[in-house]
Amino acid sequence: MSRPALICWLLVLLASARAQVLVPGEELTYSVSYLGIQLGTIRIVNEGRHEALGKPAFKCTAYIDSREGIPFLALHVVYESWMEPTALASLQFVAQNKLDGEYTKYTFDYDQRRITTATWKDRQKTDERVFEIKRKYTDGLTILYAARQLLYSKRTAWIPTIVREDTAWTKINFTGKVVPTTIDAVSYPVRTVYFDGEANWTGVYGVTGSFEGWFSDDDARIPIKAKMKLYLGSADIELTAWKRPGWSPPKATDQ
Repeated sequence: MSRPALICWLLVLLASARAQVLVPGEELTYSVSYLGIQLGTIRIVNEGRHEALGKPAFKCTAYIDSREGIPFLALHVVYESWMEPTALASLQFVAQNKLDGEYTKYTFDYDQRRITTATWKDRQKTDERVFEIKRKYTDGLTILYAARQLLYSKRTAWIPTIVREDTAWTKINFTGKVVPTTIDAVSYPVRTVYFDGEANWTGVYGVTGSFEGWFSDDDARIPIKAKMKLYLGSADIELTAWKRPGWSPPKATDQ
């Protein structure tokens, strides 16, 4: 590693040192809406310390459900991610589609420098792929925790990401800019850190392209609000409920 690259990496580690993004029992619920119309909900739960591929891990699960009665948008999926304790890389990922019974599993074997993906439907394997890799990767759920970990790095990060059985990159500009943000669940403006970026992949709800995010300006770095491009257009993702001991959204000071 070159000296400039080493210095940059050390700065990232220092920026991440006080993060408390992997707290067992943390539960965050979000509303997904488009033009004021609620499309569905996302609930993310930290299930605590586990093991994956014989290595220590944290397991986090996302429950993604569309609202009943919305045409062309029936969606009920569960994402399970086993990530390294740094929250910067995935070890194992499972996606289950409750509507069609499809089941997909990613295995991240960094010792052998490869990612293996396999998909089953009705207990029959329908697809299997092997990706040779030179670096560690995140999946579609781990990327959220990686962003929380790197929130104060004040740099542009290109994070290797695998989504829907394809490898790509997620570009995030960590601006470090502190701004007030309003959400319906809180009666006061929340003190947040703003960033933006580009998803060079297509995920659930058709998430792709440019996005913006506002995370809480504290050690928890809770995702408060986001704007992302979906199939229908630009959508709002907003925190509606949370369970985390001792945490409440930090109040923005008067400007």
